[in-house]
Amino acid sequence: MAPRRKCPVCGSKQWHKEPSSGLVTCSEGHVLQNYRNETREVTELGPHAVRKRNLKSGRKKKERQSKADPKVYHGERARFHYFQCLQVILRMQVEALTRLWELPPEFEFVCRDVWALNLSLLPNPPSPEPFLHTQDDLGEGPSSPVNPPAKRTPSPGPDGDETEKEEAAGGNESGESSESSTGSESESDGSTHDSELDELMRENSEESSSSEDEGENTPKRKPVARAPRKKRTFGQHDVPACTISCLVLACWTLRLPVMYMDFVRCVLIESYDLPYLDALRLLPENMTCHLRKHTVQALSPHYPPTPSNLHRLSSRLARLMYSKYDIYTPEMNAAPVLWRSVRALQGTPTLYVLAKKIAHRVSVPLTLHRSLAPALERKTARDPTFHKHDSAIPEVALAAAVVVVMKMVYGLDGSPRRPREKDDPACALPVLADLLQAIRDDEKSTEAAAPPYFTESIKWALSVLDMDDKMLDDYLAFCEKALLPREDRLPTRNVTTDHFPLSERPPSPSPHSDTDDTTPAARHAMNANEIDDGSDVLRPGQNYHIYNTQDILGTVPPDLELVVNRAAKWAGVDDDYVLGVVERFERRLMRWLETVKRKERDARAPASE
Repeated sequence: MAPRRKCPVCGSKQWHKEPSSGLVTCSEGHVLQNYRNETREVTELGPHAVRKRNLKSGRKKKERQSKADPKVYHGERARFHYFQCLQVILRMQVEALTRLWELPPEFEFVCRDVWALNLSLLPNPPSPEPFLHTQDDLGEGPSSPVNPPAKRTPSPGPDGDETEKEEAAGGNESGESSESSTGSESESDGSTHDSELDELMRENSEESSSSEDEGENTPKRKPVARAPRKKRTFGQHDVPACTISCLVLACWTLRLPVMYMDFVRCVLIESYDLPYLDALRLLPENMTCHLRKHTVQALSPHYPPTPSNLHRLSSRLARLMYSKYDIYTPEMNAAPVLWRSVRALQGTPTLYVLAKKIAHRVSVPLTLHRSLAPALERKTARDPTFHKHDSAIPEVALAAAVVVVMKMVYGLDGSPRRPREKDDPACALPVLADLLQAIRDDEKSTEAAAPPYFTESIKWALSVLDMDDKMLDDYLAFCEKALLPREDRLPTRNVTTDHFPLSERPPSPSPHSDTDDTTPAARHAMNANEIDDGSDVLRPGQNYHIYNTQDILGTVPPDLELVVNRAAKWAGVDDDYVLGVVERFERRLMRWLETVKRKERDARAPASE
């Protein structure tokens, strides 16, 4: 910078340097004389030039302390702990079910094996995270400082560059001591690297030129950055309902005539006799202290599982057990379940026999999945190997067969049917009006017998003041069973336990039993159908209507709607689901009837000739 002196011409002290010429001029433009501006450019350094090397300090950065609770598990360890909690809940369910249904001790062994198979067949089986965590704590793992590896190989991934840099830095530090002995090797390595570098630069220039030529013809597309999806800790097969599906498969293995609503209805889950709702209060304290928020939510379902969800889990598990381990789940014990479906619709033994024949003709599925049943006989290449709705819920399929028989006998379309011959099975069935009235009375009695505090049909909130002494005692017993924790987690001594101790109560009878499904209703007698010889009266099976479930604007006759609604409530599904299965069975029956008529015509043709 120019000195702070006066210009000899004008006396100005303001100087500035022109960037283009490098001359120093005053504010009036007079050039300062005897001023030299020298620049020195160094192209090559001599052999004795000083080089400075950056040294890494050995000081470690202070790690940021986490404010998380060290007792709470995360990641795979939390997932493993989640399955441990489910296993404890499953053992409680097995114990409760064995006590309530008086099952044999082999039921527990079957449940244990089915649970082990379920864990192995999950899409993402739980890893042995506690074992690996213990190894890391004890220093026995492969990354432990006690047993360092002999040679570290960089693994591909986001940390691979950092690993290579650390190895290169370590090699430079160790190579300083032997720099003189490895001079020739470094020169030869340098020439090799130069040749490789020239080759790579030449290939890069060729690729860039070719890409520029292609870019002139076709525009380049910018890669769309996709947001990484958050990995779900628990999948759709890890829900607490998977324990109920294991119980279902164990019951099917022992040939017990059970249905999904036996686990869901107020006898077991809704009445808190089977541990499922709010099961965290039953787990020990040393297990619940490690649960995080999401795990607590996953272990606390608010509602019982639906039969459709249970069937989806059970059919998947049965299919994978058969396809991977060749473990076959037997068919449903259909005879008792069919009789229960007949009694749910207030049927008679004659209706049971007719429904059994129809179920055989339409090949009602009795397995959990269609892959467990033998394939259909294929006469041509276009014939299917299975029917639609072959993977339907088995009890719904049996109820649909009963509905088909009732439609054949009564029509259920508003037009009466009367038998004309005494050998007609319809003569042994009750009159339609009496049968429908019996179904309505059975629904009313079922709603009246169920406790009001967990009845779905209640439309108003029942106050404690509206309860009588018996209802109040039942409600307090239910709250004691549903809200209190386990006995080992209760406080040892306080004011409540001293002045209001809980006395031991005998087990109360089940609030909702299947007596209406298994014993005949004796509310009022039902008259049998009478023989009518009139020509204008339709006979059973005539003018049969098949309602298309795809028609969203169509309506169902009131009689058929009542019967289907009762069957849907009994099976725990929607009315549309039952109507869909009924339609499929009716179309199968029509195809079978057409095949029989065609065979009869073919058999009469040669005789007439």
